Amino acid sequence: MRVLVTGGAGYIGSHTLVELLGQAHDVLVLDNLENSSPVVIDRVNALTNGNLEFVEGDIRDDAALDTVMDSFRPDAVIHFAGLKAVGDSMEQPLSYYDTNVRGTIGVLRAMDKVGCTRIIFSSSATVYGEPVYLPYDEAHPTNPTSVYGRTKLVSEHIISDWANASGGTGILLRYFNPVGAHASATLGEHPDGVPNNLMPFIAQVAVGKRKALSIFGDDYETPDGTGQRDYIHVVDLARAHVAAVNFAQGAKGAKTFNIGTGQPYSVREMVAAFETACGKDIPVVVAPRRAGDIAAMQADASLAKAEMGWAAEHDLNDMAASTWAWQSANPNGYED
Repeated sequence: MRVLVTGGAGYIGSHTLVELLGQAHDVLVLDNLENSSPVVIDRVNALTNGNLEFVEGDIRDDAALDTVMDSFRPDAVIHFAGLKAVGDSMEQPLSYYDTNVRGTIGVLRAMDKVGCTRIIFSSSATVYGEPVYLPYDEAHPTNPTSVYGRTKLVSEHIISDWANASGGTGILLRYFNPVGAHASATLGEHPDGVPNNLMPFIAQVAVGKRKALSIFGDDYETPDGTGQRDYIHVVDLARAHVAAVNFAQGAKGAKTFNIGTGQPYSVREMVAAFETACGKDIPVVVAPRRAGDIAAMQADASLAKAEMGWAAEHDLNDMAASTWAWQSANPNGYED
């Protein structure tokens, strides 16, 4: 198939490109490189011996989007492009609605113009908000507590309405917590500035870029008192997108899938796994709880297995070892 990938030079997008090319799909990437690097495209091509097409452009630029769609004529779109920092979203709500919501509308309009009827959307488990019950299944009530989460939920509604009205297909993938890196150690997560997520922060402490990891609260009602999250290896997440592209060929309307492992790990378990991977101690400092943090979250990803034939394969040791291999080989990310 011909697959257009918006935001394909990003962390999850880059790993998905490798999997798509490995399945012999024709792929074009549209990315404004605001939070990514053109080096990513070179590395993906080197890994796959592929001929990846790349266009630098913004999904909010209607003319550029139309040009790409008209020339490439995709059979499906994987839509990653967007802003994703929860804290920033609360401080810059208009930027998040402009990029995440208006950008999604622009992608759908451009798809309509060329008759492309399938979209796989990068959503988030943040749409669920505070758990009413665990594990979260796709029927769990949605009540996001951040602007970021609300932009994802609004975009889900837009895609669902579009699919139902047009006869198209919208596959909504609600990610849990992506971690890890490609086995080659040439692709991985390179956060801009201070990491917003746990694993890259641990990795930067291990490589000497930061002094210690702050654990925000150790008095939660969990086995070791620290917060539990459902972490998923980025390669498993990438493969979920390939499964979604294949599933979309025979589906109509909108369909939502949780993409996680169903196995939550605590902050201290993540630290211990990383210490094993890197062979050194990770200094930690216990700090007060952060407002809005919950004790635990866990995915029920059984629907994705039943309907798309997808399930996570990598365990915590894989997540930690691949992250360390990436971070130690690329201490400055793609700037090395």
